[in-house]
Amino acid sequence: MTGSAPRTLAEDLRARGDEALATLLRARPDLLSPVPNDLTQLATRAATRASVVRALERLDRFTLQTAEALAVMPDGGAYSVLRALMTGDAADKATDAALPHAVESLRAQGLVWGGEDRLRLVRTARDLLAPSASVPSPTGLGPSVAEATSGMSPARLQEILADAGLPATHDPMSAVAALADLFSDRKRMKKLLATAPDGATGALGKLAWGPPYGEVGDAIAPVRAATATTPVQWLLARGLLLPAGQHNVVLPREAALHLRAGRAHRTVEPAPPAVTPVEHSPQAVDGTAAGQAFNAVRTVEELLKAWETGGPPVMRAGGVSVRDLKRVATTLDVSETMAAFWLELTYAAGLLASDGELDEAYAPTPASDDWLRLPAQDRWTVLAVAWLSATRVAGLVGSRDSKGRALSALGPELDRSLAPEVRRRVLELLAALPEGASAAPAELLDRLRWDRPLRGGAGTDALRAELLRWTVTEAELLGLTGRGALAGHARALVEPTRTVPRRRTSANANTNVNVDVNAATNAAITPAEAAAAAAAAASRLAPLLPEPLNHVLLQADLTAVAPGPLEAPLAEMIGVLADIESKGGATVYRFTPESVRRALDAGRTAADLHAFLAEHSRTSVPQPLSYLIDDVARRHGRLRVGAASAYLRCDDDALLSELLADRRASGLGLRRLAPTVLAAQSAPETLLERLRAMGFAPAAESADGDVVITRADAVRTPRRAAPTPVTDGPPVPDGTLLGAAVKAIRAGDRASTAVHRESVPAPAARGGLPRTAAAETLATMQAAVLTGDSLWIGYVNADGAASQRVIGPVRVEGGFVTAYDHTADEVRTFALHRITGVSELADDPA
Repeated sequence: MTGSAPRTLAEDLRARGDEALATLLRARPDLLSPVPNDLTQLATRAATRASVVRALERLDRFTLQTAEALAVMPDGGAYSVLRALMTGDAADKATDAALPHAVESLRAQGLVWGGEDRLRLVRTARDLLAPSASVPSPTGLGPSVAEATSGMSPARLQEILADAGLPATHDPMSAVAALADLFSDRKRMKKLLATAPDGATGALGKLAWGPPYGEVGDAIAPVRAATATTPVQWLLARGLLLPAGQHNVVLPREAALHLRAGRAHRTVEPAPPAVTPVEHSPQAVDGTAAGQAFNAVRTVEELLKAWETGGPPVMRAGGVSVRDLKRVATTLDVSETMAAFWLELTYAAGLLASDGELDEAYAPTPASDDWLRLPAQDRWTVLAVAWLSATRVAGLVGSRDSKGRALSALGPELDRSLAPEVRRRVLELLAALPEGASAAPAELLDRLRWDRPLRGGAGTDALRAELLRWTVTEAELLGLTGRGALAGHARALVEPTRTVPRRRTSANANTNVNVDVNAATNAAITPAEAAAAAAAAASRLAPLLPEPLNHVLLQADLTAVAPGPLEAPLAEMIGVLADIESKGGATVYRFTPESVRRALDAGRTAADLHAFLAEHSRTSVPQPLSYLIDDVARRHGRLRVGAASAYLRCDDDALLSELLADRRASGLGLRRLAPTVLAAQSAPETLLERLRAMGFAPAAESADGDVVITRADAVRTPRRAAPTPVTDGPPVPDGTLLGAAVKAIRAGDRASTAVHRESVPAPAARGGLPRTAAAETLATMQAAVLTGDSLWIGYVNADGAASQRVIGPVRVEGGFVTAYDHTADEVRTFALHRITGVSELADDPA
């Protein structure tokens, strides 16, 4: 195409540069599945209903209003007509300034094509947005005069013209045009309505802003101006109202625009709603968020530790039961709602999963061990990144699905594809505010509605409001925000994906236009960029987190105080030796006979415990604690339980005699075999449990007589990947994929549109494969090697798939042709017997 106006969307795309094509594919990634063969196929795919609906859903309110105005203006109208529809008779500087950007955004996304003198909305988008009898236009406008009078008799049209004061015409088309011109002429319409009877303008005013259809009591019959007795009849006689059924009338679009002073929309919103910043100290925000981030990491650690030896069973329908959720809430000391959030977050990060066994249960994954070895700031970024991209919504736990079934934590039906978009957009809006500033949730919701007015339809607006509320709460819990403001370390995760100005070239001019492309056209974040963002967030967070401690403070009341987070080995050991009594800024551990016995059962000796406490306590070891350890250790293992069915051995026969006389042991079936050995009818595990409940400290014994160290084995699932988010479309392609796709589409288009010479008397239809004899194919190839010409060939691959290509032959030998393939943009080898035919190009593309 050489300077002439494009006739189709494919021709318009052909005239655009590679950067413009990349912008289109970035904004509408569904067009890449699979990569189109050429620009004609790309244009066809861009005009399909499913793709257009998805593109319209991602328009902001003003860009959508622009598309709606294009749908009600004549197809191929000039930019000035569109501007008149958007601004009306009065000037609107804000609309004038924003309208070129909206048109360029629509053009960049393949919804509008043509120059400013001939703007065309893609036909599918026009069908979706234009008024119809079944689906009203969002503008509230009705059908045009031509559409409303279709099927009306020519005689009736001439009667309307006469009553409206217009001269008669020779055909219905000119009559309709004359009536439309009258309604579009401000002066003549004002003069006509000045003669209207009382009530006529009021009737028109009720229909002016929509809906354009009204109902009348009596059946509608043709009426002349001379016999009209009511305001409605006066309007019907002059075509200001037209019949739309036996008892319905419709206000023509041209007449409605006059009543609206030329505006297609009652309220135009060229600028998004303001988000008012509420100032806070950035240092206070970062400190609060860092504390929450540290608490989030500790909570997930505690959850993994609680399920380390095996979690609750998976319900038959999936997920955890209400009872198990309550246990998690008790363990974490949070509400059940918050417990569901922490479960879902841990699951989304790939740290928790079902084990896949016959009696399926939840357990930590092997990835959780790697996660626990990371520094606290890196552990936090894993959780934050997982939350940002997860489609599972913890806030839905406890609600009911469409069949009335309760939704459970970790169960099915919790995915909502809108969730990641709402989360990320909320954080982007907070990132656009000054550092340390928060915003009211109501203002954020208004902005989300402006950004995506059609996203998911009206039925999901309530869900969007709930997602916003949950996002604000969860971001605070996770430490992304503090006091409602975005923390400095969270900005590193959000800023790489914020909308940035992209440079585009107009389809009909060589000048470049800087516009803010819709959020849907954001560049994809590559894995390297995502890793760099996570590393930056971790580096910003690290100085704000407390340093792990290698000591505790022992107290005389058999407690130990950890004034901050403990190093992993110390925390693990102190967790075995003592029970957590309270948590907070400082953790309080309490030593009990049972906790000391637990450490002895794990293989530690009294000397080990004394040395451990002396090494890690900033205070001297209190005497009561030393006595407690020595006393438990002295009694630990005096009784030995082994398998007979079970036996009990002790060097102190007096202790065995005491046990035989104890009524609490009557159910164990004990009897003396020797002065130091008792036999029992109970299993060793039962015997151990009952003796410990009676206050003894027995130790398990192996078949060789050695003490068995009883330590709970850690349970891990097989290696599991984190759950894949359930999105509503393909991901945004990265720059490498876009470049390759544009190159392939260009090459395929070049091959399909190349002008070639006819090679046979009866050539195949345009678009078919060339057909030549084998000898002619070989001779033409050999000649092209000598001359350096490019050829158009048909080729059938090993799978039987036929294609056409433009190649530049380099060498012909051994039944193969080595050539530069313009279609694939690389050197390839082709088997001569698979080439269907060859033709020289009229204009060499090389």
